[in-house]
Amino acid sequence: MSVKVGQAAEAPSFAKASRGALGNTQLRHNVRNATDVIRARRAHAVAETLDWPQLRDSARAIKDHVLRHLGAYLEQFEAACTAAGGKVHWARDADEANQTVIDIIRSHGASEVIKVKTMTSDETALNPALEAAGISPIETDLADLIIQLGGDKPSHIVVPALHRNKAEIRRLFMEKMQLQDLGERAEDLAAAARRYLRERFLRASVGLSGANFAIAESGSLCVVESEGNGRMCVTLPKVLISLVGIEKIVPTFGDLEVFLQLLARSATGERMNPYNSVWTGVTPGDGPQEFHVVLLDNGRTGVLADPESRATLACIRCGACLNICPVYRQTGGHAYGSIYAGPIGAILTPQLQAMKHSQSLPYASTLCGACYDVCPVKIDIPEILIHLRSKVVKGHGAPLAERLAMKAVARAFSNGGRLESAQKLVRIAQKPFVEDGVIGRLPGMLANWTRFRDLPEVPAESFRQWWAARRRKEIP
Repeated sequence: MSVKVGQAAEAPSFAKASRGALGNTQLRHNVRNATDVIRARRAHAVAETLDWPQLRDSARAIKDHVLRHLGAYLEQFEAACTAAGGKVHWARDADEANQTVIDIIRSHGASEVIKVKTMTSDETALNPALEAAGISPIETDLADLIIQLGGDKPSHIVVPALHRNKAEIRRLFMEKMQLQDLGERAEDLAAAARRYLRERFLRASVGLSGANFAIAESGSLCVVESEGNGRMCVTLPKVLISLVGIEKIVPTFGDLEVFLQLLARSATGERMNPYNSVWTGVTPGDGPQEFHVVLLDNGRTGVLADPESRATLACIRCGACLNICPVYRQTGGHAYGSIYAGPIGAILTPQLQAMKHSQSLPYASTLCGACYDVCPVKIDIPEILIHLRSKVVKGHGAPLAERLAMKAVARAFSNGGRLESAQKLVRIAQKPFVEDGVIGRLPGMLANWTRFRDLPEVPAESFRQWWAARRRKEIP
């Protein structure tokens, strides 16, 4: 199986990839400024929602139910979509999904396709596949357009160009759109993008979308967005292709109501997305006259089979965990080596790749739990990170020196006398490295423990010794 997940076959370790980002002060400023704004808006939108905890509970219950019965709901969706005039295709992996899309476009003799933001197509590396087949993909989401024009990579789930500021975008637009002059306001940049895309919207015969949700009872798809480009992409072309991960299923329109309240508030701090497009099959004389859905597995059934990490598939791609994560806020998204960045990327990417690549990502976290607190569907990301770390260790084994050290520690901790002897040895050994009550540096392989943190010195008196002395004083 070919699993792409939007990155090279072997991604560099997170520690190595993050060094460049940590040294880029402009990038770090851009990321912190953008995430601060989104977090403040989200906090306000959540505070005014009195039933927010109940909405989160409902969303998690719906997702848990769907994941337990995913096969049945996918079959229900296929039957309803087909009955409404749509055509459903099943793709086991990225290559199969890309080839299906290419075959449909070629069958209509088209040489370009307009796209509404779909991370699933980034996951399968669809754009390079289209270009290799002589088909030009045109990104219509403003942030994705910025990424495409700049030959860049997305760094955020909701705001892919979050790492760029207005001045950088203005220079890019002037160069790529061949503009003599362009204002500096956000409105000026948006107007330039609108003019650039208008002709492309009107001439394209094939559109490509993703889907935030797929409704099993009716075979409908739903895309939520803020600019109107999605509405253009799913209504103007004669042919519409939607690439959808199999986990995007919700049972009914009533369930969709819960997620629409959660998604906008968590993603952008809005009460509701400005554009919520829902379509079902084909309607003669209205909208696309040919509709295809490509349902993508690409490692998802492998995630589904693991009860301890299955909840990963409940993600609704709101990006709230990225905005709160202290690690992401320092490094941005590119360090994760995947289009799925931040805490959710740290658990999703390795699993979609069957734990064969990106094995450093489960360690790209402080395990502070902030991501769980803000997740609208209550995914316990820290627990899944720990689970994945254990799988990494079981798959590769710890280094020999570490295994021996852990055995020695276990032996010392299993006996009170041995523990006291070990503490005496450590008190003597630590003396050359203690300054003002803190161990600021350790030698050799132990240096990693003190490279970014200080350790308190081992005290002169242990708790056991203190307790024994206290007991002696109390007993005459």
